[in-house]
Amino acid sequence: MIAPKPHINEVQRLKNLESYDILDTIQEIDYDNITAIAAEICNTPIALISLLDDKRQWFKSHYGTDESETPKEYAFCAHAINDERNIFIIQDARTDERFKNNPLVTGDPKIVFYAGVPLTSENGLPLGTLCVLDDKPNLLSQSQLKSLSALSNQVMNLLELRKSKSLLDVALKDLEEKNKELERFAYIAAHDLKSPLINIASLAELFLEDYKLQIDHDGVELLEMIIKSSDNLKELINGLLDYSRSDTFLKQKKTYINLEKLKSEIEGLFNFDHNLKLVLNSSLTQIETNKTVVHHILMNLVSNAIKYNDKPHVEIEFGVSETQTHYEFFVKDNGPGIATKNHNKIFNIFEKVAKQDRFGRVGNGIGLATVKKIVEKSDGKITIESEFNHGAKFIFTLKK
Repeated sequence: MIAPKPHINEVQRLKNLESYDILDTIQEIDYDNITAIAAEICNTPIALISLLDDKRQWFKSHYGTDESETPKEYAFCAHAINDERNIFIIQDARTDERFKNNPLVTGDPKIVFYAGVPLTSENGLPLGTLCVLDDKPNLLSQSQLKSLSALSNQVMNLLELRKSKSLLDVALKDLEEKNKELERFAYIAAHDLKSPLINIASLAELFLEDYKLQIDHDGVELLEMIIKSSDNLKELINGLLDYSRSDTFLKQKKTYINLEKLKSEIEGLFNFDHNLKLVLNSSLTQIETNKTVVHHILMNLVSNAIKYNDKPHVEIEFGVSETQTHYEFFVKDNGPGIATKNHNKIFNIFEKVAKQDRFGRVGNGIGLATVKKIVEKSDGKITIESEFNHGAKFIFTLKK
């Protein structure tokens, strides 16, 4: 017996094999199907998908034998990978100097015939072989050899697909961790900024109240600008806080929501400061869903309908219907509407299409982006129907 020589690029080959993370994994039907087909096509009792590490050959699939691995120095496949461009064929191992005293020849499985196609990765380095074995001399036709090569390509396709999926899983996990870190950072930063901003605005208001008669017109304007800017920045921070913690809304359990009670709650929050007429239009009396999610979305849409309304009396209609899988909501207002060209823009974070609301405040472009994020993570979607000067109708769905 002559032991196989190490591959000419053995160090790189082993590193490449390790990158597939395939050694010692459980049996998989896709690989077992290939060895079964290979044995059938080549009319041999045994077919193997063999992968070679530094000390052994390990079988990802072993048709016709219960062995899962053998020492590398006995492996026919360790010879085969040294000529990765060709099929390695031994007609009768009993008469071949390299194999005649090999324990796999003199003992079980008593190999006589061997044909192995190297499993070569995209960088040209072999991982192992797809091989067929027989306990008697054999001869493969050109058609059988071609089929065996095609099956080896399919093995490599499975291995490459596995590797790509593994890399994608790692990338997705890394991205999720970074997103969590970013959201956590945004939450902490926004939260820590909120207190000093409130102090700035409060101190400016107190100063203005106590010393307004002693300050000239320009000074009063500067103080009012400080208060207004602080309020705008506070709204931005509140928006960032909502956006960063929006995922936590989704963890709330579903509960029954009485729609008339929901309407009253919304009216109660807004009617104190605004002349609002809110109409409920639904054949349903209650729904079962995430109450926090519904509240947050409706509050945002109703608030926007009020803030950007150009009529003396704000009229808003909202309704709910259902399908087998989703609830469908709508919120319709009598405001100025939104131009068609801006329908997609309004859902982008920090995107603003109106210079200011009816109270002279500048929006931050976070509210509708947060709504879209919550809706889509609830397996729903949100759209808008609107024309300029003809009001706006937001339609969103939430999975039951």
